[in-house]
Amino acid sequence: MTEAQIQAVGPAFEAFLKPFRPFCGKAPVADHVRVYCRGLLGDLPRKSVEPIALAAGTPPRTLQRFLTTRKWDHDGVRDELQRQVRNHLRSRPRDPRSADALGVVGVIDETSDDKKGDKTPGVQRQYLGCEGKVDNGIVTVHLGVSCGRLHTLVDRDLYLPRSWCDDADRRREAGVPDDVTFRTKWQIALDQWLHAARGGLRFDWLTFDEGYGAMVPLLTVFAITGQKFVGEIPVNFSVDTPRGPRRVDRVLPEAKAVRGRRYRLKRETVADQIWRAARKAVTVRGRRYTLVAAINEATGEVKYFLANGRASVRRFLAVAFRRWTVEHSFRVAKSEIGLMHFEGRHYAGLLRHLTLSLLALTFVAIQTDRLRGEKSGGDAGAGVPGAERVLRAPLAEAARPLAA
Repeated sequence: MTEAQIQAVGPAFEAFLKPFRPFCGKAPVADHVRVYCRGLLGDLPRKSVEPIALAAGTPPRTLQRFLTTRKWDHDGVRDELQRQVRNHLRSRPRDPRSADALGVVGVIDETSDDKKGDKTPGVQRQYLGCEGKVDNGIVTVHLGVSCGRLHTLVDRDLYLPRSWCDDADRRREAGVPDDVTFRTKWQIALDQWLHAARGGLRFDWLTFDEGYGAMVPLLTVFAITGQKFVGEIPVNFSVDTPRGPRRVDRVLPEAKAVRGRRYRLKRETVADQIWRAARKAVTVRGRRYTLVAAINEATGEVKYFLANGRASVRRFLAVAFRRWTVEHSFRVAKSEIGLMHFEGRHYAGLLRHLTLSLLALTFVAIQTDRLRGEKSGGDAGAGVPGAERVLRAPLAEAARPLAA
């Protein structure tokens, strides 16, 4: 970033927060939103209520009430966040030679965090991707957006297990609203996609892992509505054949992929990957799709994808492997924004922490997207190792509280 860009971060952050004020009720709540988001963007090692409050000179109890009991519309903040992303996507130039050529890709995925005890809303022993095993923790489902080099998260929901939904005393203690009922993860993801679409945030493609790709009802809704997707599916996923249902790894064996065409997939921060792939038209519950089998030349890893819409195998693979962008967003949100640093026992407090974490993450993503590639007139030698100009100390210190 240039000196001018660093100086502009503070005012840019204030301008970014302005459209969210109508959802914050009285003025003190809007101030707390600013304080909390600045804490999430800062360099605190732990970004939960107490460290953020102490760093800002605010009584921790005040910030705790802001998260749990003060009246403000965190779902409205989520909706405005999606409008801001939609407006930014419409205004940004597209580069047809880059990943922009895919258009706007929506990514469905979940993340998790281990938690001690049994009081955090949604906590139980369940599979945690962060641990790679069954452990005590929570799972949240998210909708991500990827367009070119812009990647962020635009929705969040806590997966509330049936054990929680059926326990009236536990629900009451955690402040779970009466209208919150049990939903599977794929149903949560579907509701998020529908909500985004109703708000005008639409996707040229969707992609997701096999946990969601295995859910035929979800695929059917996307097919009926005309939403193009490329979803990973498990090898035991069944398709229709004249002889009855058959597994995809038998309909399109790995050997077909080995003999298939080579495709080079570019990545932003790691080496290109080479995959060989083959395709086959298949039917699932009476609807036609394209089945793609792909094998990584370097590792031998085999993946199966199901896609709708007309496109080349190269395009299908490019969409499918945009899933790395949501993994990147999770990594940044957890390590830099404090996405999973919530420490409390209140359902609304957890959702509000997740919402404000997405707000901070999206500010960084949009700001970075706007600044990427800009060079001031004095940037002779930019990009040459050792040629960077040294920032004055006051500017470096002013930039320190923000992770952008």
